[in-house]
Amino acid sequence: MNASEQGTRESDGRNLVVPRVLVFLTSTDPTTARREVLLLKGAPTKRLWANRYNGLGGHVEADEDVYAAAVREVREEAGIEAPTLSLRGVVTIDTGFDERGRRPGVLMFVFVGEAARRTLLPSNEGTLAWLPIEALSDYPLVDDLVELLPRALSGNFFYGHYAPQPDGALRYTFQSPPSNLKGN
Repeated sequence: MNASEQGTRESDGRNLVVPRVLVFLTSTDPTTARREVLLLKGAPTKRLWANRYNGLGGHVEADEDVYAAAVREVREEAGIEAPTLSLRGVVTIDTGFDERGRRPGVLMFVFVGEAARRTLLPSNEGTLAWLPIEALSDYPLVDDLVELLPRALSGNFFYGHYAPQPDGALRYTFQSPPSNLKGN
């Protein structure tokens, strides 16, 4: 099929999405032997998730696949050459409607990897920090991380769907594929 045969011009109200990646790198703190995850605390001036922790990530550019985007985002946001990353989940995010109709949604690809080094460079996006996995409830996380992060770190593949509620909040639902399709 060539590009014009992909059926994207006649959306007829179908869900159009913006692809994004979200990456969680883990490491063991050499002084405490605790497992930690690298999160980014959004700068106070950020429009989205200011002063809250999130994984690394962002938009997938038109000239790259989702894996290349994940590697690029880790390099850009943390100054780390990403280790081998594993796809752990795919989340469809319905962003609802506005006066023109259905807004484009988001299709988020969630990756995890083990960091080879723990030294971090300053980031324009916010403050990078290695946080102990068992103490994440002590930190101001982006809302969905409470449910998303344990799934991503479990080693099992998952699917998610975020649906808007009347008050604008999102409802998160997750499911695992049949056991014969789970990741290693």
